[in-house]
Amino acid sequence: MAPYQDLNIPERILLGPGPSMAHPRVLRAMAQPLVGHLDPQFLEVMNEVQELLRFVFQTENEFTLPISGTGSAGMEASLCNFIEPGDEVLVAVNGYFGERLCEMAGRYGARVTRLEKPWGEIFDPAEIEEQLKKSAPKIVAVVHAETSTGALQPVEEISQIVHRYGGLFLLDCVTSLGGLPVKVDEWGIDIAYSASQKSLSCPPGLAPLTVSERAREIMCIRSKPVANWYLDLCLLDNYWGGKRTYHHTAPISTVFGLREGLRLVYEEGLQNRFERHRENAGILWDGLERMGIKLHIPAANRLATLTTPRIPEGVEDLAVRRRLLDEYNIEIAGGFGPLAGQVWRIGLMGYSSRRENVTLLLAALAEILEH
Repeated sequence: MAPYQDLNIPERILLGPGPSMAHPRVLRAMAQPLVGHLDPQFLEVMNEVQELLRFVFQTENEFTLPISGTGSAGMEASLCNFIEPGDEVLVAVNGYFGERLCEMAGRYGARVTRLEKPWGEIFDPAEIEEQLKKSAPKIVAVVHAETSTGALQPVEEISQIVHRYGGLFLLDCVTSLGGLPVKVDEWGIDIAYSASQKSLSCPPGLAPLTVSERAREIMCIRSKPVANWYLDLCLLDNYWGGKRTYHHTAPISTVFGLREGLRLVYEEGLQNRFERHRENAGILWDGLERMGIKLHIPAANRLATLTTPRIPEGVEDLAVRRRLLDEYNIEIAGGFGPLAGQVWRIGLMGYSSRRENVTLLLAALAEILEH
């Protein structure tokens, strides 16, 4: 057997739907020496991570912490802690991650109602209210920034409607947190989760989550224990809350990285960061349209963090993406589900959202399509 060589991973320009590029400062922070998960210095880092997460979520929620796991762990924690068998859950499905919310909720015994739109369209608040008149779900779940389509769903009015009918409002912020406004308190979001690897410029592995006081009270009066021990938020609260009681061995280095990624957001300022994402997305949109490439989502509903250009007729999806990777070291993704072979997915999130990346991608695409 040949000896194994040192890793020699190329530094890709990651412009797909995630992961995005990790900021060099984040990678340096992750190279700090390991300490124990109950070490006094690590406990102080935990405090700072929670403070910074409240800043980015724009919330005063005491219960704000990163789940040890990817964004899907955040999704599952947001469902399993609030669902008991037989509970009604309404999910607005207009893309892949709405589908995943339905599947997870069903596995925990919820009676799931799907409110569906074609992939890429958004929901009118009146449609949500019309469904709520027929039943009174415990949870209404919506994807804020649908990664599979590039559509942004306005949610403030929906949140007000959900509360008027007595439900909890759950929001998927995986592709929006840190790149688009997520105003948890102002919008009245009860449960919100995200992921570290997109607009927060960190590697995958942590899922920021925040829970309102109202939702926390409901979570704590369950009739039966949460079916998922690892993601039981009451147990995690004993570790991330004041008690600091052992629950699991936290991913120390990943938490160091998240702290640095959040510190970068704090230093840049939320409004400046949102403007940077909008400006770079605008340059991309204008450049694609000048090349004659249409965009799948209308401008009013388009994500600044993820763009879905329609693949021109006669162009082979995979061949273009392969040339971008092989010749220009650029990764973008294709569509899937109903959009497979019809769109590309281009992410400009966090550290990846830089003008030089947009300029290079547009030039590379133009050259490839010309030939």
